[in-house]
Amino acid sequence: MEANQHYTQLLQDLKSRISQSRYIAARLVNREQLMLYYYIGKLLNDKITEHSWGDKVLSQIATDLKEQMPTLRGFSATNLKNMRQFYTAYKYNQIGQSVTGQLQTSDKQHDIIGQLATAQLQSAQVMKDWSSTTTQIDNSFLANFFSITFTHHLILLNRCNTLEERMFYMQKATEDHWSVSVLEHHIQENLFSQIGKLRHNFDTTIQATDSHVAAELFKDKYLLDFLQLNDNHNESEIENSIVSNITEFILKMGKGFAFIGNQFRLEVGGHEFSIDLLFYNRILRRLVAFEIKKDRFKPEYTGQLHFYLNVLDDKIKLHDELPSIGIILCKEKHDAIVQYSIRNMNTPMGVATFVNSCEPPAEIQQVLPDCDQLRKMI
Repeated sequence: MEANQHYTQLLQDLKSRISQSRYIAARLVNREQLMLYYYIGKLLNDKITEHSWGDKVLSQIATDLKEQMPTLRGFSATNLKNMRQFYTAYKYNQIGQSVTGQLQTSDKQHDIIGQLATAQLQSAQVMKDWSSTTTQIDNSFLANFFSITFTHHLILLNRCNTLEERMFYMQKATEDHWSVSVLEHHIQENLFSQIGKLRHNFDTTIQATDSHVAAELFKDKYLLDFLQLNDNHNESEIENSIVSNITEFILKMGKGFAFIGNQFRLEVGGHEFSIDLLFYNRILRRLVAFEIKKDRFKPEYTGQLHFYLNVLDDKIKLHDELPSIGIILCKEKHDAIVQYSIRNMNTPMGVATFVNSCEPPAEIQQVLPDCDQLRKMI
């Protein structure tokens, strides 16, 4: 029996070590690839600038590389252009200067790729602090920078307007292990501008150590494009559509959410009440109740949610869980009305809005012709 236990433990240790080594190896390979692409981007940019070559030279370089190295993959004219873009995006920042310094050192050696690996291991020691404009970046940014793939970087370069925004998505992609498709999804939803913008009372109802985490978990606006709904659908139809697409909805919500049920029954004094959608968040260790409203936010909605949260805490919440949080998900809201409505509530709650992809943004709706105008135009 004891021998079996030792054998089982040995297998567990071996699997753990192998998995850990594979992960480290994959990260080192990715890091080396990024260093190589940065080096190639620098070399291309320097020579093209020095000799005033046009962009068409990249096609010729790609063709010549292919002829001389037939098995080479990933160095098309488009990819060479991407490598140059990758270099130019960071060359004036301290991270670019740090990487370039390591590459210049490796140029003195015969084995460029071998020295790149050495440079990668040294770069974390070289880099202590990076500031660009008003943004302060420390070693954690370097770790994030080298933890995502080149494809991730290209998406950030082409779809993010500022360095701060790119840094935000780099950190999130690293921490939550986002695939390329998940990264694209969150950029499409403009997660960067939504985080921390929710109107809530967490500062006064949740301990300081947790209130910031809670505020960042919820968005101010949710794009429910997968529902394909319009203003004619009632709240029950919206709820049922969310339940039918619960995986997509949880992806929209963020990390740590688990779905418990819809129309969750509460019984008080012989009367039954129902919460539209009930979740549990593993990070917060709290139940999260969502109430769906298809119209503009009204102050009385907070009283109903306050009641639900009190009942959840008394009758449903486990003894080792923290007090429940409530989110009112409505079509429109006025921030001042929301703030007055939730300010003195002693249960944690917030108010968010949702939009459908079939609806153009409000600023576009204002300039579009209505039905009568369209008929006249036709």
